Amino acid sequence: MGAQSTSATWMSAVTTNPAVEYALDLAQRSLLYADVMRERGNQYLEHMAQAAPNVLNFAAEEVMSGRDLPRPVNYGLVRIVPPEGVVIDPCKRPFVVVDPRAGHGPGIGGFKADSEVGVALRAGHACYFVGFLPDPVPGQTVEDVMRAEAAFLERVIALHPESEGKPVVIGNCQAGWQILMTAAVRPELFGPIIVAGAPLSYWAGWKGKNPMRYAGGLLGGSWLTQMTSDLGAGRFDGAWLVQNFESLNPANTIWSKQYDLFSKVDTEPERYLGFEKYWGGYVFLDDIEIQYLVDNLFIGNRLSTAQLVTSDGIRIDLRNIRSPILVFCSEGDNITPPPQALGWITDLYGEDEDVRAHDQTIIYCVHDSIGHLGIFVSGSVGRKEHQEFTTNIDFLSTMPSGIYEAELHSKGPDTLNPDLALGDYMLSLEKRSLDDVHAIVTPDEDSDRRFAAVSRVSQANLNLYRTFMQPWVRAVTTPESAEFLARLHPLRVSYEVMSDRNPWLAWLRPLADRVRENRKPATEDNPFLRTQGTMSNMIESSLDQWRVTRDAMYEQTFEAIYGSPWLQSVVGLDASEAPRQHPGHTPEHRAFRAAEVERLRNEITDGGVLEAGIRALHYAGGDRDRVDERNFNVIFNLRCERCADASSIPLPQFKRAVRRQTEIMRLDSDAAVAALPQLLARSTTSDITEMHDALERVMSASGLLDEAEATRLREMQTVFDAAASAGSRRTSGRAPNASGTAPGAGVVHAKRETTAS
Repeated sequence: MGAQSTSATWMSAVTTNPAVEYALDLAQRSLLYADVMRERGNQYLEHMAQAAPNVLNFAAEEVMSGRDLPRPVNYGLVRIVPPEGVVIDPCKRPFVVVDPRAGHGPGIGGFKADSEVGVALRAGHACYFVGFLPDPVPGQTVEDVMRAEAAFLERVIALHPESEGKPVVIGNCQAGWQILMTAAVRPELFGPIIVAGAPLSYWAGWKGKNPMRYAGGLLGGSWLTQMTSDLGAGRFDGAWLVQNFESLNPANTIWSKQYDLFSKVDTEPERYLGFEKYWGGYVFLDDIEIQYLVDNLFIGNRLSTAQLVTSDGIRIDLRNIRSPILVFCSEGDNITPPPQALGWITDLYGEDEDVRAHDQTIIYCVHDSIGHLGIFVSGSVGRKEHQEFTTNIDFLSTMPSGIYEAELHSKGPDTLNPDLALGDYMLSLEKRSLDDVHAIVTPDEDSDRRFAAVSRVSQANLNLYRTFMQPWVRAVTTPESAEFLARLHPLRVSYEVMSDRNPWLAWLRPLADRVRENRKPATEDNPFLRTQGTMSNMIESSLDQWRVTRDAMYEQTFEAIYGSPWLQSVVGLDASEAPRQHPGHTPEHRAFRAAEVERLRNEITDGGVLEAGIRALHYAGGDRDRVDERNFNVIFNLRCERCADASSIPLPQFKRAVRRQTEIMRLDSDAAVAALPQLLARSTTSDITEMHDALERVMSASGLLDEAEATRLREMQTVFDAAASAGSRRTSGRAPNASGTAPGAGVVHAKRETTAS
């Protein structure tokens, strides 16, 4: 009875005394937190012991190994096995998701059901995934990886002969610029390209933000990268890259992430351990690869200015890409801010006509808050942005050349024709200009000059290191010493120390299990618990303020050193010249534009009812700066309704016609409209009548027409009425036209070979 009375007294004290209640809760949470960290360490060891560790949430089958290529690499191609109940449409173009090799292991693009992989599968697309092994093949280069990616796409294309287009390729972070480099060399292999959180213009950034771009200059250039690779016996440890990422937000790294687990230890472990499985999956890069990247991209910034040339003499010029490019970035991303994601556009193009002359469609979408990893991992982003990009991929790839901004709008009761917009959101594209991109990127010639000085200082320091230090470092380095240094990396130690490998932690798991059985969390209104939250906020704010001060010091130091006229003169920068050339202003480019204009003029009188309908739509709605998926879906549905056999209008041909006719209208709308009767004379009366009726349906799908649009539409319908009347007067035995083709055999029904994306 005495023991029971004591126990009852104790429990009463716990439930009535806030201090005792909080003390018990604090002790239990501390033990449970330590046990989660132990599980984290065990998970890390199990994950890294696998031959091909990844965090894919889907079953996969190997299709092709990069190790079997003439120039072997540690990359591989797998096919994602559709989950039960998911039906794949063989006519839909496949998706290929390429994961970033930036320190972590593969799988982030398929980390959750609502990931890029998941939404593609649910939309009926076959899905493939390009991942990699932890260790590179000795001697592999960036070019070798590009060749491997091209070989993977060739295999995917061969496996899908019924697809109405080349594969959609998604590149996250590092994989973004990697696939764009490949697409610049092998443009014929790519359908639409989506790059998410991918840095492409490495000198760009907002003043007072984005301190990561200053790291190369503050460390004296890339010599330290080379020395780290030498100490790793020819391998660069990706854990150093992850540590760089973590240093960007010390409040989260040092405190918030861990406190969030500690304060919610009853509910948070599963999510925390799932993320840590990816975050701690460190991989290695070959020294040749990482040095190429740091010298030519991060410090040299040669990708966005078309200065890179492959070993076989091919210039890597992003203007050669013929597929639509969708750039997805976020203002909340401190690793790839919008200026670095979009700066390549202002680096390559001098004016809007340059973009159109290269027949490039560039679409950008800027999220207002999501962080870097959230772009690929966040379930809300997957259900919204990635879902809309995937379901509207044909809409995006049909858009004529130019720059557009993608915007997503929630569907509501006032939404017109909601059945024409799939899902809970509606995707619209707004016409944008280079000036709009300039406003985001805010290019600064003085800043470029400082980074140009960094590039030259880096090369000098690298040469000094290779001449005087590298022979000694390599002489004392062995595979064993490299492995020892890797094991001693602080990030790895933090995982291995808190694991079952540590015999001093044998007591932890049994005690934690007992705590879970007798868990007594403090009530939400406990004053000590509220004080704990207040203290946490103060610590987080202090660390964040320290970050702001540190970043300002980084920026000021960088500008003081590399903005010095003396230093810039010493490294050979001419103050009277621009720090770098913009390739859009070259004589070769001007000649290219002139040739493209001539080709378009020669096509003004080519075509049939499809081409005439596109011109009429462009004329009637040419002043519109916005188009949404409802307009496209009306056109797309009409394409399928026009004939019993919808394949008589192949999708690539349909898209090419839309893009080409828009370019012709931009070049000379008067001549293009004047040629409409000539185009319609090659078509049947029924085709003309159907297109006449379709014009208004397409124009009004997203809203009522204004007076000017209605007037221009009536003008076009009058032209179609006249052509239909002329066609009805013809006899059933019509003679061939001047081109030798019966007027009713318009190009709308022709099956042509095409290389369009």
